[in-house]
Formats: sequence, C-alpha cells, structure tokens
Amino acid sequence: MKILNILLIIITLVCSAFTIFSEIDQDIVIILKDSSIILTVMVPYIIQKLFKVKLNDGLITIWIIFIFLAHYLGVTAEFYNKWPLFDKITHTMSGILTSYIALVILNYQKTKNKVFNVLFLVSFSWLCAGMWEVFEFTCNYFFGGDAQRVVTTGVSDTMWDMIVAFLGSIAVSIWYILKSKFS
Repeated sequence: MKILNILLIIITLVCSAFTIFSEIDQDIVIILKDSSIILTVMVPYIIQKLFKVKLNDGLITIWIIFIFLAHYLGVTAEFYNKWPLFDKITHTMSGILTSYIALVILNYQKTKNKVFNVLFLVSFSWLCAGMWEVFEFTCNYFFGGDAQRVVTTGVSDTMWDMIVAFLGSIAVSIWYILKSKFS
C-alpha cells in the first residue's frame, strides 16, 4: 500500500508540475490554485508529522485518489466544467471519504455505541461538506469566480453538493451497520 501511495503521489506531482510549468504566463491566482495540489496531496503526511499519529495506509490512498480526481482533474483539468456529473461524483466521494475518516476517529476512541457512531459518521461528513462550501464561498468572495455556480444555479449546486455528500455518508453508515452485524 505504501508503494501505491508513493506512486500515486508521484503521478499527481508530475501532472501538477506539467500543468504549472505550462501556465507560467498565466495570472498568479491560477498558478497558486494549480500549485496548491502539491500541499493538498501531502496533508496526511503533514498530519502524521504534526500530531505524531500513524494514519491508515488505506485512508491515505483514498485521500490521494480523491485529491487527484477532485483537485487535479476537477479544477486544473476543468472536468467540473466539461462533465456536469463529475462534481456530484466527487462530492459523493467526499461523503464517503469523510465518513471513513470519522470511522478512523471512532476506532481510536473505541466507541461501541452503534447509534452514536452512525450519527457521528453522518454529522462529521456533513460538517466537512458544509465547511467546504463555506471555503468555496469565501474564495469566490475574495478572489472572484463562481465555484459554487451561484450565477447559473442559485444555491442548487451547493445544496446538491451537500446532499450527495450526505448520501455518501449514508452508504458508509449502512456498510458499517452491516459489517458490525455480521462480524
């Protein structure tokens, strides 16, 4: 799994470097946006160093794949503009990823109350989805742009993003309940 993670990071960084160097004559905001993937893909390793914890290799793999899909393909390669469903797919994946992160947190806490755990999974996922939408809104406000597609959809895009993240967390909750029943 560690080799896979290293390979995925290399692929992501090479793709990002190629894009950044091909945009040298672009606006600094575009270069910073596309350069931010380098920091974003390294977040799990930064967390491990800062907080002196060992993160699950599977979680790191999911994180890197998600960042590649959402950040590199979605934003940098503009898949969000080319394929409208791409946005919903990545937001559904974010619900799954954040629920998985919630499961990792619960495993550290060793909480056995299944009702609490499911509520925590869904709440944590929705909290992350809401924080992401606030982040997008703040970036739009300060740097321009329309990542939330307010101009074309009103608040529909933001609401659907949060709904599909919620559905992703529900899928993980169902998997968690079934896994606990049969283990």
